[in-house]
Amino acid sequence: MTKKRKEKTVFNRILWLRISYWTGAIIDALACIPLFNSDVWAAINHVPNFHAGWDFRYAQAFAGAFMAGWTVLLVWADRNPLERRGVLPITVLPVIVGLNAARYMLYLGGFVPVAFTATGMILPAVLTALFLFSYFNSFRPERLA
Repeated sequence: MTKKRKEKTVFNRILWLRISYWTGAIIDALACIPLFNSDVWAAINHVPNFHAGWDFRYAQAFAGAFMAGWTVLLVWADRNPLERRGVLPITVLPVIVGLNAARYMLYLGGFVPVAFTATGMILPAVLTALFLFSYFNSFRPERLA
């Protein structure tokens, strides 16, 4: 394998990791907005006339702190992409799977009218596919036989 082709292979592996890290970080940063604002949360989840009590606001702030932390974690992983690629499968399980399970619990409890909107199903599936592809692609050998 030529040096140029080897550099291109490493570049592509790192590029996919960085796309994953930044996609996740941006989406997580946006997810902080409804976690720190009950009115936005109610609008997104189609819960009219919602007035959050202190218990709900506490849970939102608690979740928002973790979401903000995960945003920073993904940016941190980007600083050393190959060595920190393990952040991606951890982001899939327990984070993405756990958030969707929590969403389903809200539905089962009658708190939100629908279990998952199309966006609520598509976005996690796309992120899972992107993160797992990038993670496994990062192990691709430099020289394909």
